[in-house]
Amino acid sequence: MKSLAPLAWLILASSSWLAAPQAAAAEENGYSASALYNSANAYARAGKPGLAVLNYERANLLAPEDPDVDANLRFVRESAHVAAEPQRWIDRVVTVARPAVVAWLGVAGVLMLGAGLLARLLAPRRRLTRRAALLVGVALLGFAVSNGVVLWPKLHEAVILTAAAPARASPVLMGDPLFTLPEAETVRITAEHEDFLLVRTRAGRTGWVSRANLAPVVPRR
Repeated sequence: MKSLAPLAWLILASSSWLAAPQAAAAEENGYSASALYNSANAYARAGKPGLAVLNYERANLLAPEDPDVDANLRFVRESAHVAAEPQRWIDRVVTVARPAVVAWLGVAGVLMLGAGLLARLLAPRRRLTRRAALLVGVALLGFAVSNGVVLWPKLHEAVILTAAAPARASPVLMGDPLFTLPEAETVRITAEHEDFLLVRTRAGRTGWVSRANLAPVVPRR
């Protein structure tokens, strides 16, 4: 085990090679950052801020480094008189990369940690190589975990697609709603029951909303 550099290069090369077909398939199916961005622009021009925000949010997950997506998302929210999502401190510390890249970096981190532990058993005298492998593995794994923490809330977020969506005390259509949610508002999904989702607003209010009135940021099957 003269050097672990070839292993690192092999991991990074394989991740790029495997990610390319997935990106191409997404482009063919129309589910890509550019396609979502164009759809969001079209919805914004058509006066549908809910669908515009939803597609901007999805495009932002695939291309978090694109400043045009963030700028248009803020503009549509301001135009719809919906408060922008507050940025958490961890969002400013961690740079969110593409989910596929983050996942492969996490795999690379685990492999590097394993290589470092293996080097400790097979080549105990090569301390520098072993420590370098462990350090790189911990760094890659830490980066993947940190980005996972940032992305986790997105898995439970949804955007209101209709104007004045009613939020009810129970998952039924009977009775008056507790309150209404404006179009393009982003809420947190906390529970599900048949055709209703229990959501929580930024202000802390909770209510059951019909699935027809909102859509999750991360598409579900």
